[in-house]
Amino acid sequence: MARYLDAKCRICRREGTKLFLKGKRCLSPKCPIERKGAVPPGVRGTKIPRRLSDYGMQLREKQKVKRMYGVLEKQFKRYFEKARKIKGETGTELLRLLERRLDNVVYRLGFAPSRSLARQLVSHGHVLVNGKKVNIPSYQVKIGEVIALSPEALKIKEISEILSQKNVIIPSWLEREGAVGKIKKIPEREEIGGEISEQLIVEYYSR
Repeated sequence: MARYLDAKCRICRREGTKLFLKGKRCLSPKCPIERKGAVPPGVRGTKIPRRLSDYGMQLREKQKVKRMYGVLEKQFKRYFEKARKIKGETGTELLRLLERRLDNVVYRLGFAPSRSLARQLVSHGHVLVNGKKVNIPSYQVKIGEVIALSPEALKIKEISEILSQKNVIIPSWLEREGAVGKIKKIPEREEIGGEISEQLIVEYYSR
């Protein structure tokens, strides 16, 4: 599957907000988005932001969320079509589907500092679901399923360091003990958080 291989900071600069694609490194004052006069990537960029049309705002919100979760366009649209068939608010159901991706759950449980590293852990077979290796980042984790890291993953320095950290904030719809966690329930919209206007995404695909 294709992946974005360019500098991740370009994505944040383009969206004009931190997407925390590099984990804690995004908190550094050296982060490009923090620098005075940071502008969207390009030959010259623009220091005077143009007023976006309704379509422009819808597109930017869709791009922001798609990049935040690390999925490509066709896959993101499939998530939207699936969410539209679920009874409930389409925008909320879309975010629920994205949150229950295995790579995102690994990230939310605090097993990895970023979604990209969480995706790597899954792809390399370092994540177990109910004791079985699952190497598909898009796997939809179900309520009650137990997610754990393999013994090999625990030997990775960056992973062992993040697991040793205290006061890690775990979303209320998840629970974790050591290197083992599980989904307690489907997340409510307020439990997902994030500066996301999902209604704009619904409007984009409803044009």
